Parts: sequence; structure tokens; C-alpha cells
Amino acid sequence: MRSLLKISFCLTISALLMPASVSAESLLVETESFDNHGGWQLDTQFIELMGSPYLLAHGMGKPVEDAKTTVKFPTTGTYQVFVRTKDWVKQWDAPGEPPGQFRVSVGGKTLDHIFGTQSAQWGWQPGGTVEITEPETEISLHDLTGFDGRCDAIWFTTDASATPPAEAKILSSWRKTELGLPENPIEDGPYDLVVVGGGYSGIGTAISAARMGIKVALIQNRPVLGGNGSSEVRVWAQGLVRRGEFPHIGEIVDEISDHATKSPGTYEEFEDEKKERIVRAEPNISLFLNHHAYKVDMDEDRIAAVYAFDTRTSEVRRFSGTLFADCTGHGTIGYLADADYDIHDGVRMGMSNMWAWAEADSPQSFPKTPWALDLTMNDFPYPRDFHGQWFWESGFEKDSIKDLESIRDWNLRAVYGAWNAMKNKDGAEKHKNAHLTWLAYIGGPRESRRLLGDVILTEEDIVSKKQFPDGMVPSTWSIDLHYPKRQYMRKYPDNPFISVAEHGKGVDRQYGYPIPYRCFYSRDVPNLFMAGRCISVTHEALGTTRVMRTCGMMGEVVGKAASLCVKFGCNPRDIYTSYLDYLKDLARKPGVVRRDNVDGEFYTREGDTVPEMEYDYVPASTLKGLVVDDMKAKVTGSWTGGTGLKPFLEAGYRYGRGGTATFPFRVEKDGEYEVRFATGAHENRATNTRISVTHAEGSSNVTLNQTKAADIKPNFVSLGKFQFKAGTDYEVHVDATQVDGNCHIDAIWVVPAE
Repeated sequence: MRSLLKISFCLTISALLMPASVSAESLLVETESFDNHGGWQLDTQFIELMGSPYLLAHGMGKPVEDAKTTVKFPTTGTYQVFVRTKDWVKQWDAPGEPPGQFRVSVGGKTLDHIFGTQSAQWGWQPGGTVEITEPETEISLHDLTGFDGRCDAIWFTTDASATPPAEAKILSSWRKTELGLPENPIEDGPYDLVVVGGGYSGIGTAISAARMGIKVALIQNRPVLGGNGSSEVRVWAQGLVRRGEFPHIGEIVDEISDHATKSPGTYEEFEDEKKERIVRAEPNISLFLNHHAYKVDMDEDRIAAVYAFDTRTSEVRRFSGTLFADCTGHGTIGYLADADYDIHDGVRMGMSNMWAWAEADSPQSFPKTPWALDLTMNDFPYPRDFHGQWFWESGFEKDSIKDLESIRDWNLRAVYGAWNAMKNKDGAEKHKNAHLTWLAYIGGPRESRRLLGDVILTEEDIVSKKQFPDGMVPSTWSIDLHYPKRQYMRKYPDNPFISVAEHGKGVDRQYGYPIPYRCFYSRDVPNLFMAGRCISVTHEALGTTRVMRTCGMMGEVVGKAASLCVKFGCNPRDIYTSYLDYLKDLARKPGVVRRDNVDGEFYTREGDTVPEMEYDYVPASTLKGLVVDDMKAKVTGSWTGGTGLKPFLEAGYRYGRGGTATFPFRVEKDGEYEVRFATGAHENRATNTRISVTHAEGSSNVTLNQTKAADIKPNFVSLGKFQFKAGTDYEVHVDATQVDGNCHIDAIWVVPAE
């Protein structure tokens, strides 16, 4: 027994003295964190679907420059290699070699495997083994095709039996551990308002709120601001601004807006740098580019904080705040907060990826693309003026959230198929010197989730011109819905790629329809605003509210409302129920007006100027006093309607000779009033228009030279000051029976004399 105990003791001591088995080492390298992206592009559009940003080799048929970085391995030795990627055309069983092929080099040695060739879904493709002899080692991605190869991450492990987990969760615990990320995020805030989304609606919200004296965080998951109106997507800004009851709404939009003459325009026309410069000039805004919001904290039914991670470093920040604004376009923050939302159950407006081409001085080759859509020149609209425009659109009956990457990739297949037809098929002779100059890899979506507010604006509301007491943002775009164009559905009827716009009637394209404020906040998450494509409207109404300059004006109103919520310690709904007049007062202030805090005095910063009130047209409601439009005048003779001479009152003016026009009016109080007459200067106008004004003391005659410009803004001349009695009928009579040119009639304006 003694000897057995001795043996046991010796074995125990020996076991304790033996070196422990070496544990496996690993290294996860996220490609977005590469020191040098080379020609690869950072794609952040589909993080909700596949869990991460990734690098995209978007070379339009020409391999892009290598992406490179230097990493530090935990130890030298033999490592297994896994690369997270996909064969992006495999889901359609596309013929030919996969287009997204690339190689990986480690420490100067190129791995034998070609990546982007196996799975139709995102997954880890094995890459064999590599010997690491130096801890600090360079890794590079080498594109082989220029056709949108994609790489999310590379994992190295010394465990010969290990495989990475097949998951797509954003910043999963496995990734956090592998990346050495801290358990707790960086705390940022509290802010008065956290704005998520840096398109026109988000920029408008942030600037407006900041100028009204509250502290704002603006979070954008791209490196540039502008959204669809950035150089990445190049949709020119549409929708008229500065009109209706609140003609200063839209002045902030004018500051940031592009002036592109075509869609798609050029990189320079979209002025990304200008947008960022204007935002950074606001001391109350903290701007976070390249940050993707993916999670919220709730305090009962209220949002307490939004989590966002840096799309280059994976560093997580937690943005706490009092109020939040969803300007993501997809209603992402509302969805995460379990807000009520809707998605149209039917043919939806899709996503565009526009493109452009040019003619070189010599022949230009383009690889054949058997994996693209099989098109001939008759299968698509010819890209005249060197542009593939907005109607290169698909996803009409796809899930506008879950199928988003697939929709973008189908668009790419359509464009490459069209270009292959132009270069290598029946268009080859005509397009020898043609070459692609740009193709959007960031898609321009039009429709997905719509968050629901206290009012859900409908097409019937708009067409019937239903008046809401909180109507504030003029929508001047027609009800514009997109559908597949039948002419180009022959080959791919189940997934068309060319759209047609069907413009409905009922929208005043000059004055606009005022969208109610109650469409701009959630009905069940009490501290959530929304602006942009995800506001509370029906599918049909979205056709008129979705254009960018209109979305930017929504943001201006939301920013002002948020400042009042801070001032009065209330929720967005309370602004309508208790403080609507305060909001309207702020909406009447020029866009450059600011205050340092919500109780501060309003002022204009040195160097800022208030834009003159010069518009294409002027609604009568914006003029204080009594306005009688020409459409309410009693006329004789023949008059022609016009809108060419600007500005004008209401829907337009009339001109002619040989007839008369009589403008009837009454004043509410006895007193002296100035009577003004709206005119439009032109060389063909009359120099001897005779006008008479009846008043309490009789009648007065005036002769106008209508070739000369008006001297009272926006387009009036004074006919004189006269006494009037309340409740008595008066008139301004225009005699055009003996004029030497066209007589111009637009409106009269009666105001108390100063």
C-alpha cells in the first residue's frame, strides 16, 4: 500500500511539473479595418442582413487596387485561414465563372485558394493553411475581376480542427471576443436629440434643431452626408421649397442642396464636402460619420439610448438622449423600438443603381459577362445622353428589407448585361470607344417601412386638399408611383429591372400640399420623431412626399419641434395638442436665425444673410392684409393665363388686351389703406394700363407702365393710399381696351397705411 501511495504521489508531482498544453491562438481581421482600402469600397448597406460592413471590389470590369493592412499575430506558427465571402450570382445559378473572385496574400505569400466562388450566402470559405514566421505581417486582398468581389473578414486559428461560427448577428459575442472589444460601450451624451440618418431629412433635422438651441448627435453610417443626394447615389434633389404658409421652411434645404443638372450628375455637382462643412459649422451638432446604429435601449415605451458601432473599427458607442429622430429611410430605429409601422402589401417602388458612360478617343474593351442578365439592345432603354437614369430599378415585389442586397446585385447584373450588349453583342460596332465611367454600388431605395403617427396621410387627403390645422411642409411633387415597364419585362417577367413612373393628379405643383406635423412622430413611442421616407403616410401618399427637398423640409420642422419639446419638457405629440402656435412661430423665422439655448434670444450669426423672399410664385396666405387674386376678378374680353414671368401670386397671372378686369374687395375696419397692384415686367407689356380705385371719397385713376419692374416685394406697385369704410363694397378696375401692349393682371393687395 505504501509503495502504491508513493507511486501515486510521484505521478501527481510529475503532472504538476509538466508544461501545460499549448492553447490555440486566433486572430480575426475585419476588412473594413484595413489600413489601406486601395480600390476596394466600404459597403455598409446590408449590415442588418449579414451582420457586418465589408469591402467591395467595385471596378466595373477592371480589377481594383489591392487593399492592404498590417496585423500582429499572437504567436508564430501554422494557422488555418477562413475568409467570409460569397459568390454573389450563385443564388440565380448564373452561368460562367463567378464574377467576384479574389485572392488573399499573407506575409507576401498568395494563398492557393480563390475566394468568392462557393456559397450563395455569406459564409466562411476555407483557405488552407499559412505559416506565420513574423508576428507583424501584411495581409492584402487582390481583386481578380473588377466585378464586385466582396470580403467581410479573415480568421486565422492554430487549432486544426476549429471552424468559425456560421452566424450573421451584428457584433456577436464571438466577434467581440476575437476583436478584443470592451464589454461596455463608450457612453456618449446625454443629447437633447439623437438623429439617425444623414440624408436630407437627417441633415435638415440636425441643423434646424441645433440652431434652435439644443444639443444634437447626428449619426450616419456612410463616410459622406446626403443619402440619395450624395455623390455615392446621385439622385438630384427634387421638390419645391420656401412656399405656402411658412415660406422660410426650405431655406436650410437650400443651403445644403445640390445643383445637379442631370440625374445621375457628376461627383462635383453633389458637393459632399459642402454638406459636411455646413453641419460641422454648427456648434450644437456632434457629427458621427461611419457609425451604424443597430440597437436601442428602452425605458418602458420610451427610447433611452441608441447603440452605434464605428464601421471601420467596430468600436461601440451608446448615445443617450431625451428625443430621437428616425431619418434612416427604412424606419430602422422605430423598428428596433417596436414602433407601429407598415409595409405596402403589393407592388412597391424599388431601388435604383444609376450609371454613366462616355466615349474615349480609342477603342475600349470590356470583358464578356455570361453571369449577367442576358440582354440585347432591344431589352433595355438606350442610355441616351450617356446616362442610365432613375428607371434602372428593381425589387418591385421583393422584400424591401430582407432582399435588399439581392435587389442591389440584380441591378448590377442588369447594368452589366446591358453594357455587355453594347460592347460585345449587337451594339458593339456603334460603341467601340465607349467605356463605363460610373455605376452606383450604393443603391437608391424609395420605399420600405413607414412608421405610423397620429395622422396617416392618404392619397384622398391630398387630392381632396383636406386641410389639417398642423399642415406645415409643402409637397409639390405629384403622386409619383413606379411600376415595372411592360416593354422590358419580356425576358425577366418575375424580376423586372426597368420602371415607369405613373404621375397622379391632384397635387398643386406650385403651391404644394401641406403635410401635417402629426405625420412626423410615432403614435406609440412617445419620444420618437421621424422625417424622410419613413413618415406616417400610405403607399400612395409616399409617391408625393418622398423626394429629397421635401424630406429636408420635414427635418426642419422636426428640429424646431424638438427644441420646443426641450423647452417645455414635453413629448412630440404635445407640440400639436398644446404648443402648435409656438411651432408655427418658429417655422416663420428665417432658416439662418438661431439661439444659443431654448430660452435664449434669437439672432443671426455674423456673415449669415436672410434670403430675400423671391419665389417662383407667392401664396396669398403669406401676405399680411387683404389679397384678391386675378382668378377672383370679374373679367370681360379674352385673357391668356401665364406663369413665365416670376414671381406671381397663387397659380399664375393673366395677360391680354381689349377687355377689362374688376377686383372687388371690402375692408374689416374703417381707416386709411394702401392699395397695391401685382404686375410683371416685360417688353411686350402695356405702357399705358389705366386703373381706377373706388374709395370712401370717390374714385382715383392711375396709369401704369407695365414694362417696368415692380418696386414692392414680391411683385407689386402702389396705386396710392385711400380712406375706406368697413362693410362697403369697393373695387379696383383695370381697363385694357385701349392699351399699347399686353395688360398684365395678377392680384391686388390692400394693407393698412403706415
